Amino acid sequence: MDLDKLLKLKNLIYLDLSYNGLSLSINNSVNSALTNFDTIGLASCNLSEFPNFLREQVGLRSLDLSNNKIHGEVPKWLFNVGRDSLQNLNISHNFLTSLEHLPWKNLRFIDLHSNLLQGPLPIPSNFTFVFSISNNKVTGEIPTLICNLRWLEVLDLSNNSLSGLIPQCLGNLSLSVLNLGINSFSGTFTSTFTKGNWLRNLNLNGNQIEGQVPRSLLNCEYLEVLDLGKNKINDTFPHWLETLTELQVLVLRFNRFHGQIGTSKTKGKHPFPKLRIIDISCNEFTGLLPTNYIKQFGAMMNVDEHVKFKYMGDTYYQDSVVVVMKGNEIEYSRILTVFSIIDFSRNKFQGEILKSIGRLNSLRGLNLSHNNLKGHIPTSLGNLKNLELLDLSSNKFVGEIPQQLKSLMFLEVLNLSKQPTSRTNSSREPV
Repeated sequence: MDLDKLLKLKNLIYLDLSYNGLSLSINNSVNSALTNFDTIGLASCNLSEFPNFLREQVGLRSLDLSNNKIHGEVPKWLFNVGRDSLQNLNISHNFLTSLEHLPWKNLRFIDLHSNLLQGPLPIPSNFTFVFSISNNKVTGEIPTLICNLRWLEVLDLSNNSLSGLIPQCLGNLSLSVLNLGINSFSGTFTSTFTKGNWLRNLNLNGNQIEGQVPRSLLNCEYLEVLDLGKNKINDTFPHWLETLTELQVLVLRFNRFHGQIGTSKTKGKHPFPKLRIIDISCNEFTGLLPTNYIKQFGAMMNVDEHVKFKYMGDTYYQDSVVVVMKGNEIEYSRILTVFSIIDFSRNKFQGEILKSIGRLNSLRGLNLSHNNLKGHIPTSLGNLKNLELLDLSSNKFVGEIPQQLKSLMFLEVLNLSKQPTSRTNSSREPV
């Protein structure tokens, strides 16, 4: 499609050709005299460079050039495009390597994720609501200047090479989402979340964070996703999280958690009333399986499969999680609200599996492998009609395989094997 023909429409102020499978032909040697665009959407239009006609768009408010094939540095002339007016900028999913700074004064929404951006973290304007620069090659520490962004709701810096300490002042922002996963942050996480905060998703997965789980998370009454996996956290099981009534995803895998989980500490209330995904694998938990918790996971029981499928998240950000399913580590970029998993594998749990686990008939995955469990495999597992994965391998079960497992029509992976003696069983071995 020849874009230059559209640029001759002198009264055109709104142009959106995104996601139609178009390949735009642009004559970048010719400047357009059209200067009154308000909105330009050219996402997924097979562009290989920034269109030259943008140079004259001084009053532009929204620009979307995502999902194209634009390479190299962001040109300096782009910094003058809508310098005082631009509110939404999306140049994600390209091959951009450098962005010196973010000079736009009124930027509200900025999405730079999935590029090849290098260098220090650029800081947007103080009026920014959403800032995503995940899946790049950004290095250095988080400047404390970022704590001046008092309107910031979503901050996603995941999958970069950021390091140093996490600024404590981040807990003072009005964040709904704080995703710092897959970086090299170290030290203890000391951010203090005050009462009345709006934090809904906290992801610190894949760093080198030490210490304990901060108790100030008790003030995060809207928290739905807490992912602290793959760090160096040395703590006992944080029972106090059970009072967070909105918590749906809890990932503590591959840390240094230890001790017995025991029973609920909340009297007269159901612990973790909305929890659907819990992964505490690859730690050093001991004692019996936390049956008192398991039998009260109400969100894993009798989910109406006929309800309309929904994904966790909000207008600007959809939640994701990494789980081990069917032998592979899988990232679910969106989490269905009917998706339920229990992974207690690679710990030191003892005792038997009680039949009450059969009440969790909405489970899709159950992994209790690489523990010291014994006794018989309960026949009540046949009640888990939605189960796709059942891994009880490398334990000490005896007796027969229950015939009831034949009724699990969605089961794709069943592992009841014993680990070969030539391989050591270590809870610290990454999966």
